[in-house]
Amino acid sequence: MQIKKNRINKSITAKEVRLVDQNGNMVGVVAIEQALESAQNVDLDLVEIVPDLTPPVCKILDYSKQKYDAKKKASEAKKKQKILTIKEIKLGPNIGDHDYETKLRQARDFLTHGHRIKITMKFRGRELINTEIGLEKLERLIKDTEDIAKVELAPKQEGNQYFLALIAK
Repeated sequence: MQIKKNRINKSITAKEVRLVDQNGNMVGVVAIEQALESAQNVDLDLVEIVPDLTPPVCKILDYSKQKYDAKKKASEAKKKQKILTIKEIKLGPNIGDHDYETKLRQARDFLTHGHRIKITMKFRGRELINTEIGLEKLERLIKDTEDIAKVELAPKQEGNQYFLALIAK
């Protein structure tokens, strides 16, 4: 239910409204004066819920409480929202074993913290002739992280680079 731009009480301009009472029961089509009087009798507000219909739908409710609940609900949704960040790791096709282990440890650390990782392998000059060596390294990385990650984007070549994306399980 949108509360932001709803017209309330005297700002409702329609002559007749389709009225819903405070218990959620449909009263029917009534004159605006009668609807306002019904809302005042129970010390609540008359709020235009669906202004596009003819006649518009109005409900009797506590408008300030409704706004407060909507704001609180939006705040709770924002708290529960998880922001994913993408971390990038760059490798070369001729990476040494120790350097590979360091990059692997870094990738595992990112994955355990819930980040997505993007692995980029860039080929320079004569390295472009043997791209399968780089592919083997990427496949090895996939195998080494398969217990905590799944492949989001399989190794894909774009120009002189290969890209791989992993996401935590």
